[in-house]
This record gives sequence, C-alpha cells and structure tokens, in this order.
Amino acid sequence: MHADLIIHNARILTMDDAHPRAEAIALCGNRILAVGGNDAVLALAGAETRLHDADGATVLPGFNEAHMHIFGGSVALGELSLFGVKGFDALAKAVLDYAADNPDLPLLVAQTADYTILSETERVTRHHLDRIIADRPFLMVAPDRHTAWANTIALEKAGILKGREVGIGNEIVMGEDGLASGELRESNAMRPVQAMSVTGGREGLGVGTGGDPEHVTAKQRAGDISILKRGLAYCASLGITSIQNMDGSLYQLEMLDEIERTDGLPVRVRMPYHMKNFMPLSDLEEKAAAWKVRFDTDKLRCDFVKLFMDGVTEGETAVFVDDYAHKPGWKGEPLFSAEAFNAVATEANRLGLPVAVHAIGDGAVRMVLDGYEASINANGRKDMRNRIEHIEVVHPDDIGRFAETGTVASMQPTHPPGSAGLPLEPYLTYIGPERWPHAFAWKTLVDAGATIVFATDWPVSPLPPLSCIVDAMTRQPWAENVPDQRLSLGETLAAYTRTSAWVEYMGDRKGVLKPGYLADVVLLSGNLENQTHADIAALSPVLTICDGRITFDAGGRQ
Repeated sequence: MHADLIIHNARILTMDDAHPRAEAIALCGNRILAVGGNDAVLALAGAETRLHDADGATVLPGFNEAHMHIFGGSVALGELSLFGVKGFDALAKAVLDYAADNPDLPLLVAQTADYTILSETERVTRHHLDRIIADRPFLMVAPDRHTAWANTIALEKAGILKGREVGIGNEIVMGEDGLASGELRESNAMRPVQAMSVTGGREGLGVGTGGDPEHVTAKQRAGDISILKRGLAYCASLGITSIQNMDGSLYQLEMLDEIERTDGLPVRVRMPYHMKNFMPLSDLEEKAAAWKVRFDTDKLRCDFVKLFMDGVTEGETAVFVDDYAHKPGWKGEPLFSAEAFNAVATEANRLGLPVAVHAIGDGAVRMVLDGYEASINANGRKDMRNRIEHIEVVHPDDIGRFAETGTVASMQPTHPPGSAGLPLEPYLTYIGPERWPHAFAWKTLVDAGATIVFATDWPVSPLPPLSCIVDAMTRQPWAENVPDQRLSLGETLAAYTRTSAWVEYMGDRKGVLKPGYLADVVLLSGNLENQTHADIAALSPVLTICDGRITFDAGGRQ
C-alpha cells in the first residue's frame, strides 16, 4: 500500500509515550499509515504520493481546542476588535473609524473591550458612549462576553432604557436617574440589543439560552453558514483539527452538518446540549439523548450536556464561598440550586451523557463537585469524564476532589489577568489577595492528580494555540507568596492534543500520531523545542491536515 502523503525530515512529537519521536509520517486515506524513520517511511511512497520535506520543523497531532464558541468567534472576525485599546480618545477613534467604514450596519458591535478601557477607576456608561456616537446604536462587549455596554439609542431601540426583568443572574444596571446606565450583565440583559445586529444575535443563542432562532429566512441561514465557514477556515489556518464548541444549539448543529455533507468540515466538531435552569429535567432524555443519536460521527457529534453555574468575577456574577473582597455581603448568586444541579448531573450521567459546567468562582466550583459526587452516589462510579470549565478560583479544600471524583479541569491559559493582554484590575481587587494563590491554579491541580485540558474560550481570548501554549509556560505570579503555576511544554502540549482527545472519548483514534489513527496532523514552520518563548508564539502552521484532507497549506516546499 502506497501513501497519499509523506512528511519527512521532520521532528515529530507523536504524543505517544511508547514511541514519542519520529522523523517521518505517512498518511493514506483518512488514517496514519506509518510513523518512523525517514528511510522506512519514504519506502511507502508511490508515483502519486505527495512528499513534503519538513526541513527539521516540528510535526504534532492537530491541536484540539477543548472550549470555544465557533459561531460567535466567526461573527467577531468581521466586527470591531478593541483588543489593546486604552483610553477614551483611542476608543472614540476606533469606534468612529469603524462606523464610517460600515455605514449600513443596523447595530455597530465592538468586541474585547476591557472593563478598564477608560481607566482602572472609571466604569463605562451610556453617557461615555453617547459622547462618541449618539445617532447610531452601538454595543461594546467585554472580552469574557458576560458584560456589555450600550449607548442610549441602542437601549431605547431595544426597549430597555427604563430597565426590564431579565432573570436570575442577569442585570440591566440602573443609574441614579432611574434609567439604564448602559452596562448589561449576562446574556438575558444583552440579548435585546444584540437582536438588532445583522445576525439577529443568533450566534449567542446556544451560549445564553440553549435555544434556537424562532424564524430564519433562507438568505439569513445562507449568510450564517458563510460566516461559520470563515471561522472554521480560520481554525484550520492555526493548526486546529478538532474543536469542542460549547454552543448548545440545534441550529448550529444542523448548519455544521450541512457543511460536512456539502464541502466537508475542515475540523472535527463536538458540541453539547445546553441545559438551562428553566428547562425540565425530561429534556435530557427527550432532547439531549436524541441529539446524541442524531449527531454521532467522527466529524460531528453531540454527546454531552453544558450548563452555567455562575457568571464572571468582573461582572460580580461569579459565585464565591466567601464575600467578594471589594463588596462585603455579596458572594454571587448561582444559576442553579444545589438540588436542581444535582438532579441534572445525576440524570445526564445515568443517560450516558457527560456534563461540562461553566464555574468561575470557588463557590460555583464546589457546587459542581458536589453534584458530581451526588451522581456517583446515585449511579455508581462510571467513566463519565465530567468537566468544570474555567475554574478561575478553586477553594483549597476542593483541590483534591477533582481526582477523587474524576472531574476534568478545563482551563484557559489566556485568561489570567496579566496574560494575553488582559489588565490586572479589577480582577485582583475583586477576589482579594487571600484568593490569589488559588486562582488559575493549573499546576496545583495537576500536581494533585487532576486531568487538565487547555483551550482559549475563543472569541473570549485570541485563538492561536501556540500563543496559548506560551501563556501556560510563562505566566508570572501576581505576588511573591503566589505559587508558580507554569507548566512544561510537554504537559501543555498533552493538554492541547492527547488529553483533549481522551476527554471526548476519542483517545483511541486521535490525539497521538500512530499507525491506524485518524490523519489529523499539523506541520509547524520551525522546531518547537529549540525556540524561545517569544519565538514559539511566532511559529505558524505550514500544513494542517484533518481526516487525511489538507485543510490549510501555507505554500511550503514540496
């Protein structure tokens, strides 16, 4: 049997402990034919085999982005980015330039606006935004996408200038004048404004409501598919061959399924069923279990349940064991009661559905661990691979419970304040110095036996995996008494490849480079192991291959 493609003269990190390194890899169809030395693998070449000389560059299993939002990220590629923008004047210029370039947009949307975009002490209001642009609706969204700020005309057109009940854990912040201040906390508060955008806010439905659009025209759906294709191609250009898309949306699943049936997905997609606190428990069997049967291939699957237990620290919607340091008497309010969440976790696991829960504060993390323990008590110990997403703060009493309950720590090296361009404030003040040692505690959890996977939560943070890997290796403590949470290159690569495949029950066919496994491969532009940290982030994919198909080719030598 001849290979379709051979990459040789490479430094291959297989992530296979039995054979960790190789010089060449041969692919045939959608499988790996051979991994080994140059001579042995090149012997598999035929007249039609494509040969690619890596010239000493690194080859890895394709990156597996274990937590991201593909629709929202794809939309954001065409929106204004305020990443790195500081101060009123810089903000005003960016917004006005974007408005001039987009005169027909019904809603101007800007992303990645720091909570401290004006200063570390001044919070954005609609009045600030009105001074910049008062005659067109404008919405500015924080990096975490849990808080946004709108100008007055946007609030008026959305019908929320005088406030509105938006449900537990959500808030339209009101000013002293009895009108909305402009700050919108969590999805229910933001959605009335987002609905005015060119996508009608459809990209946020799977994140915020677990729902789907009530009506979409053929033209709108075609536009949404085009947007998704752009985002999927962007993923492939970064060496990503698998994404775990946390948008629990049937609408998205059906669009992705259409892309797979027509053009073919350039990345493998895993998605959840999104369970909200207002949904009946019966939805797990009637909908979530049904989606698992309907979408069950190696390219597109829906086989777990996603929930939110809390919000975010900067928006004061995260849930802590003890009070916020800056706000005595306030711990945050969970989105599920303990009884309700325990019931969801137990029933989902009974149906064979793993659970993944957004939990930022240590109080929310504890509630989720309690729920997983309740499931174990009710269902017995099963290989459920339940997860907690983000874990920005973990109480020291709960660190060992991850290994005890088999809970996976799904974390983002790009999220700690001071990393990936994020400011230190207001986060450090809000959690207080006593919690600093237990915040973003990757190494602490790994050392305690927890299984960890990494991702960026794109578009919350920049998507390039190599930059995220550097963030995991270089994070600096905030004070002398804060533990060093840096991980090694090997630990970080495993969290982005082998372990991320394992957590989605595909470790038997992807995540490592070995014969018989799926042909998901990335070739980088240099040798990963002999670079400085800055140079690692500067490396780029030369070739991305998913399911044996070249999904990105930077034009490297043949």
